[in-house]
Amino acid sequence: PPSLLRLSCRSLTHTTPTNGLCPTYLQTNVVSLPSSSAFDFLLFCQRNPKCAPIVDVIERGETNPRHVIKGHADIRTDCPSYNIYSSGVLTHTGVPSVLPFWRPDLVTFLLGCSFTFEAALIEGGFGIRNIEEGKNVSMYKTNLRTRDAGVFKGITYVVSMRPFKEEDVRNVIEITRRYPNAHGGPVHVGSPESIGISNLDEPDFGDKCVVLPGEVPVFWACGVTTAEAVKGAKVEFAITHKPGCMFVTDVKM
Repeated sequence: PPSLLRLSCRSLTHTTPTNGLCPTYLQTNVVSLPSSSAFDFLLFCQRNPKCAPIVDVIERGETNPRHVIKGHADIRTDCPSYNIYSSGVLTHTGVPSVLPFWRPDLVTFLLGCSFTFEAALIEGGFGIRNIEEGKNVSMYKTNLRTRDAGVFKGITYVVSMRPFKEEDVRNVIEITRRYPNAHGGPVHVGSPESIGISNLDEPDFGDKCVVLPGEVPVFWACGVTTAEAVKGAKVEFAITHKPGCMFVTDVKM
């Protein structure tokens, strides 16, 4: 169950991506940033629900996301790995606990993740290549523009990619549309070049995933877009999950 996974993260025994773990439970991206930037970020999420579907917002300084867990959790320790940014620059990556970096002025956003719907795809008979291969999902920067909000301007989507047989794509779309708080249906199917991806073999985040003959790449909006927003806006300080290393809630989907 998610509580045991979170405990494993807290004790530093689990530090790897969470795809394929705790199937049917809602997984979330994590963004903690100063309260002075929180309203603009909230507006950014509201204007871009496809890439930043809000699951919960934890009040300033609070660390227990009590609305999405049963009992106690700690947002500072219960992801497998974190990234830390200073004025838009990634200063620390793969940090297993952010307790030494925590500040009382931070507001934390939990944003739904597409790992959530993977169990439904598998149950529907559609294999997830990166899970089968024990890899993180492939993630790419694109030329798809988000809507501006306050200091968050000119941000483009990051997408995750999973390959499927062409004849299965319609059913895959229908299944994932049922999960709007986990990015919902895909934002693009087919040609990666048309959304600004020059080489599928070189993901910007995560691991390479081979697209076999007869398959097409299917792209979903990705919460790593919000980390790019933090970088683009040069937010004074921010903590995010490391891509693929999500906070797993007790919310059953």
